[in-house]
Amino acid sequence: MSTDRLPPLSSLRVFEAAARLGSFSKAADELFVTPGAVSQQIRLLEEHVGAPLFVREGRRVSLTDPGRTALPLLRQAFELMAEAARVMRQPARKGRVTVSVAPSFAAKWLMPRLFEFNEAHPDIDVWVSADMAPVDFANADVDLAIRFGPGGYAGLHEEKLLSEAVLPVCSPVLMEVAPIGQPADLRHHTLLHDLGGERDPTCPDWSMWLKANGVTDVDAHRGPRFNQSSLVIEAAVAGRGVALAKRTIASADLSAGRLVAPFSGPDAPVGFSYFLVWPTGRELSPAQATFVEWLRDQARGAETTFTPGDDGEAPVFAGHSI
Repeated sequence: MSTDRLPPLSSLRVFEAAARLGSFSKAADELFVTPGAVSQQIRLLEEHVGAPLFVREGRRVSLTDPGRTALPLLRQAFELMAEAARVMRQPARKGRVTVSVAPSFAAKWLMPRLFEFNEAHPDIDVWVSADMAPVDFANADVDLAIRFGPGGYAGLHEEKLLSEAVLPVCSPVLMEVAPIGQPADLRHHTLLHDLGGERDPTCPDWSMWLKANGVTDVDAHRGPRFNQSSLVIEAAVAGRGVALAKRTIASADLSAGRLVAPFSGPDAPVGFSYFLVWPTGRELSPAQATFVEWLRDQARGAETTFTPGDDGEAPVFAGHSI
């Protein structure tokens, strides 16, 4: 056993994947190698450290005590190496900030505002990575992310940017053709459904909204469905029906008059919010810090203001207040 040199990096990477997945074959698929190559790398690593790291149980494997103890340290080491590589690249991207956001938030909230940032900071290039999957900061070349969720992201610095709520919206042309004065009038309109809200268990759908507003004779399940919030907004702008939309996503179209809110009652706040996150312990570059402060200013100016009901409380949906 060698005591004066590190094990091969390739063997450590294979060990981490096999330990995390509990399978040599799944590790092979993830790393684009053969199961035999995984077994060989594990064998080399075990010879190097002089101790078995896995217990072989047919097609499955489990960690021995030394392997279980070493795994979190190894994961931390890989994260530190990734951070070191990011720091090494900093001079080449001194004036660049890469932010990961969901496509709908990027298209409907961030992009309409970026022109103002570009005008004020022409020396900083903002690269927007629009993706539904949460960014893996250890492996992705991303500086910041805006996540829609409940908060509590392990290993990440987080700060709440915006709350969210839903409200009915439609095209002003649609309102002229078939006026909507009260919730019961929705029986004459197509309902547009935002399936993106289904990832938030507190987000009301049309069935919940109609019930909370005392409407019982409207089929809440009819109408087209969209898997991204921006798409349901575009359908509403085009006059295809009435959408139960996220206010933050609809804000630009409401301000521009492309959408109107037919009811003056309270918005329905949801449990999820928009959080700005980056890895704990990462020091922001001057360009990143400038962009973060700009985001904070934009969020303060755009923070949703919920209209209180007569009793000062939020509407009740599905038996609970949200």
